[in-house]
Amino acid sequence: MSRQANRVDDLLVTSNFIRAVRESGYLSISAALAELVDNSLQASATEVAITISRATADALPEIVVEDNGVGMSKAELALCLRFGGSSRFDARHSFGRFGMGLPAASLSQARRVEVTAWRNNGLEHTVSLDVDAIVEGADPALVARRGSRSTSTSGCRVRWMQCDRIEYRRLAWLERSLHRDLGRAYRRFLTAGLTMTINGTPVEAIDPTLLTTEVQGATARLAFDELAYELETTDGDTSVVTVRFAMLPVQRWHHLDNMTKRRMGIVGGGGVSILRAGREIASGWHLMGGKRKENYDDWWRCEIEFQPALDEHFGITINKQGIRPSATLRDALEYDLESIARLLHARVRQAFEDVKFQAAAEASCRIAAAADPDLPVIASRGRSGAIQYRLGSDALPMDAMFESKLAQRTLDLTLNADHPAFAALYQPLQSIEGEAAAELRTSIELFLLSFARSAVQLERAGRPLNDLVQAWSSTYGRMLQKS
Repeated sequence: MSRQANRVDDLLVTSNFIRAVRESGYLSISAALAELVDNSLQASATEVAITISRATADALPEIVVEDNGVGMSKAELALCLRFGGSSRFDARHSFGRFGMGLPAASLSQARRVEVTAWRNNGLEHTVSLDVDAIVEGADPALVARRGSRSTSTSGCRVRWMQCDRIEYRRLAWLERSLHRDLGRAYRRFLTAGLTMTINGTPVEAIDPTLLTTEVQGATARLAFDELAYELETTDGDTSVVTVRFAMLPVQRWHHLDNMTKRRMGIVGGGGVSILRAGREIASGWHLMGGKRKENYDDWWRCEIEFQPALDEHFGITINKQGIRPSATLRDALEYDLESIARLLHARVRQAFEDVKFQAAAEASCRIAAAADPDLPVIASRGRSGAIQYRLGSDALPMDAMFESKLAQRTLDLTLNADHPAFAALYQPLQSIEGEAAAELRTSIELFLLSFARSAVQLERAGRPLNDLVQAWSSTYGRMLQKS
């Protein structure tokens, strides 16, 4: 017999090791359960059912995760609860790498775990691991047994018993938390057709970028084309980091109440989402250089996606929680991402300034609309009647003081916030307080609206522009009479 075969592995004191694994650092039960869902997806499951229950009101919870994947062979089942006992050790094509996820995640939450698998409509086979028995000195060998036939062709069932690390006193609270966390982590898979349920209720995809979330007829939009950064892997090949930025529609959502904003993830949902192999493993404020998170930063989002081939660059640990970016990754991404973050922060700030500007301009628009029935009729595509007015601001080409258009009986006048005239007209108003400032602003805005209306009137009538001053003077006078 070889020396290797006779070697006694004395690197571990089993009872102490098992207790130490229970402190393996899973930040939440959602993060621990994600290890099981990862295994299901890697086994080609299309359905994952999570069941949470208590035998009695005072009993510790029990959690079961069952899938319809390819199941496991007897040899694979015998290894699945052994630390490092993975047939895919250090694989880089999917979720798992080290064979630590299933046993470590299970023991971090439960004192006993059972894994059952079946294939080809055959009998179920089960292995189990009992923390208390091992700590008390029992043989650490896994217990295996045969069971009955399952109702599905193949699959796997993981059962956590005596879950003593769950902090939720009410299982309904735990369910709500899992729906939120797993819906966000597996949003790509849920959107692509994965069916996941918790006590029979489907888990819905939650998109923190809000690109696929419609609120009052609007969604977020990509701020730029996605960015791609190619990095070298440990085996000398290359892999790509993909970065997406989304901008939330300030004009459409700013008026929502705080409860709705928080429920939809508009407030409190900002930051960066990190996806590994399509599954979110971290969220927060990552790779933004010297840019610190501020209030306006809730209104844009960033999503960074990579494949396991780049695990070393992202500092992925055995429990796949959080990232520790390498210097190479920081050098490749941080300068660009910080610059974009500052740009989007400025855009959001300007968008809110535009909202305030438009709200303040509503009084002038109402006055202009009240005067409109006394002004010459402007027909548009056979339609007539009073014109409504909208006054806003935006960044336009520098040579334009403003742009105006008449569509569907609404005259839309947009002032160029980057033109010197905008500052010349509006900045002095900031030094004036009270009613005088409001009256002066109204006069200025009616002056601009009357010009825009007069220009449209003459253009539609085909009259020469030298008639503009007369028409403008008459229109401005009518509007002032209503103020």
